[in-house]
Amino acid sequence: MITTTSRSRGLAARIGIAALGVGALAVAGAGSAFAADEETIDVQVEIAPDAEPGVLALTVASGSATLTEGEDAGTDRTFTGTLPTVTVTDTRLPENVADDAFWYVMGAISDFTGDAGQPDIVSADTFGWYPSILSGNPEGEDQLVAPGDDVDPGTGGFVDAELLSIADSADAAAGGAYSATADLLLRTPATVAPGTYGATITLTLLEG
Repeated sequence: MITTTSRSRGLAARIGIAALGVGALAVAGAGSAFAADEETIDVQVEIAPDAEPGVLALTVASGSATLTEGEDAGTDRTFTGTLPTVTVTDTRLPENVADDAFWYVMGAISDFTGDAGQPDIVSADTFGWYPSILSGNPEGEDQLVAPGDDVDPGTGGFVDAELLSIADSADAAAGGAYSATADLLLRTPATVAPGTYGATITLTLLEG
């Protein structure tokens, strides 16, 4: 668990995360009018069954996360937050999934860029995460999905980090929904330039 203190030195890091957007359509009326006549139209559609029912899909609960300053780590400053809930939903039937199939979710992050020309904070040297499974595995039974490995800041770079993956087999996990998150950690030198920074995490659901 990552602890925080109330002390803040004015550095905030905002992370944008790829997520589905929903568009809104607004229709403006032209005021009241008299209806001289009206007709109705019935609309019908026939939707055929899918050739292979079900899909494997990735969703993210929110499009952003905020890091706030925590305790110093030696001469370094630390900033912590939480990845919005990431859910993999598999609505396929088990018989439609190959016995040797698998899937997993990978994450990568850009460097942190300042809003006032500050030098970038290189994520490979400063950023890490600590994944955990929130829901989906049956209680008291073998887990169907597992969290990815912890990634500490400055240990080789946060490029292709695994968030969650199949622990058993994809056909056993078919027909379920599996949610994960991760504690986020940014660790910078004490000499980091103050200001607002932003970076982007890209999450990718891969199947094989």
